[in-house]
Amino acid sequence: MKITILTLFPEMFVGFKENSIMKRALGKGVATLELINIRDYTKDKYRRTDTPPIGGGAGLVQKAQPIVDAIEAARTPNSLVALMSPRGETYSQKKAVQYSKLDHLIIVCGHYEGIDERVNKYVDELISIGDYILTGGEIPAMGIADSVIRLLDGAIAEDSLIDESFNNDLLEYPQYTEPYDFNGDKVPDLLYSGDHKSVEKWRRKQSLSLTRKYRPDLFKNVNLSKSDKKLLDEIDKGDTPQWEEKANEVGRKFNHNRNSD
Repeated sequence: MKITILTLFPEMFVGFKENSIMKRALGKGVATLELINIRDYTKDKYRRTDTPPIGGGAGLVQKAQPIVDAIEAARTPNSLVALMSPRGETYSQKKAVQYSKLDHLIIVCGHYEGIDERVNKYVDELISIGDYILTGGEIPAMGIADSVIRLLDGAIAEDSLIDESFNNDLLEYPQYTEPYDFNGDKVPDLLYSGDHKSVEKWRRKQSLSLTRKYRPDLFKNVNLSKSDKKLLDEIDKGDTPQWEEKANEVGRKFNHNRNSD
């Protein structure tokens, strides 16, 4: 897959490309990240890409010509062009999955006070990352590129993608590391039980509980199975069911024996 980002500040992406998972994924050829400087397409003799808005107003507005020419230079028959815009659809994991199946994604970064209205006619989609104001579209573009590339085959281990937050409209279950006891806050004993079925069930239960509590907007879209409803009923009653207590007991014995050695 190829991702092309049209920006006035390609240098902002240097660190993004050279670190962690992104560096490995790009190095392995999982994806290609192309940066195009919109300024290279201006016809202004001073290489300006912005101008005061017609009719007056604060700030500077990006001209249509450099952006449109950059889009047309980058566009291919299989491209989808997305413009970062507050009018756009709010970006989500579902949209990230859709983008990950494309051959070529072009992301256009706005900057300054905004862009000439006429640019909108040359893009396929408007995308927003939320109702707040940033200086430009570069940081949102990084977020989108990261969320898409990590979904591609070979970017990260497939198992790491299965239980992530927002998959199936659920938040991810709690994760723990050693030590078992950190300032009196202990890892749930069940996780030491070795009972994979109970661990999986507990994790599902926690995902349901956390999503219902913190993201009711997501929870209302969850297609609850009979087992999900039973787990939620256990939560609401505040009881520890037999399957959970049994796994907890095995985990407690494990930790007792381990700490006795």
